[in-house]
Amino acid sequence: MTHPSHPHDHGDHGATPAPTSTPTPTHDHDHDHAEILDLDADVLAEHLASVTAWLPVTAAPRHIVDLGCGTGAGTLALLTRFPEAQVTAVVSSATHLRRLREKADAGGVGGRVHTVLADLDTQWPDLSAPDLSAPDVSGPDPSHPDPNRPHPNRPDLVWASASLHHMVDPRRTLRQVHDSLAPGGLFAVVELAGFPRFLPADAPEDRPGLEDRCHLASERRHDSRLPHRGADWGPMLTAAGFEVEAERTIAVDIEASPSNAVGRYALSSLRRVRAAVDDHLSPEDLAALDRLLDTDGPHGILHRPDLAVRTRRTVWAARRT
Repeated sequence: MTHPSHPHDHGDHGATPAPTSTPTPTHDHDHDHAEILDLDADVLAEHLASVTAWLPVTAAPRHIVDLGCGTGAGTLALLTRFPEAQVTAVVSSATHLRRLREKADAGGVGGRVHTVLADLDTQWPDLSAPDLSAPDVSGPDPSHPDPNRPHPNRPDLVWASASLHHMVDPRRTLRQVHDSLAPGGLFAVVELAGFPRFLPADAPEDRPGLEDRCHLASERRHDSRLPHRGADWGPMLTAAGFEVEAERTIAVDIEASPSNAVGRYALSSLRRVRAAVDDHLSPEDLAALDRLLDTDGPHGILHRPDLAVRTRRTVWAARRT
């Protein structure tokens, strides 16, 4: 709740799913992105469950679509929240879909998941419920559902967590979601208010405020390419024909656990930030960041007892009337 924005792909944060509109990444990039999404899901599992529990559904959905599903954090949370539902998970990364499939099979819910490999900016897939008896990674169906034709397999719920801001034309995407939903169906949009913070404001001791400077540099670099990051989606949802029923901003503050998942999440996130700010920070800040990222050094982030995940997420619940 992914996610956000996220340092995963473009310096964004979140429980962000894989971007749905970028060129096919390299294997190593995709693998690293999948790893950080898995850490995000692990650390923020309780928070994600609270968001799915809050959704103002009028009846338990039978068919859910997870747009920009990443490695499946939202998909699995929705399957738990709605045990009779089936989920169509859509993303542009085959690596992420394979990871999602492995998780779903390991959790005994593989038969309730259909995976669709699609770039939502270039070809909108058919989101009607498929035959899930033999789920597999598949390409998009070029047909677009007729919004005026009743279809018993249209989704009752569409979920988009930290994915809409990656779209080239998110207003068009909102209209496509509206037309794909069953009448009365719910669209849940989850977006992050900013990068997560892991360190106290006065850390590290030799360069206080380093984390904020890193994120500011990353934001400046990527603002032009992700202009909708941090947007207010309420007016855009209304313009697309939805009725916004509820909006909620949730503060996330999770302290480090004995498993050190927060430490590993912080390490992976700041490594992604490091790659994005190499030419935008002072030599002193870069040296301090490198000390934090040194897993063997005494000042490495994995050795700090004061880590936490602090961020905010906003959720919009919009109805197709």
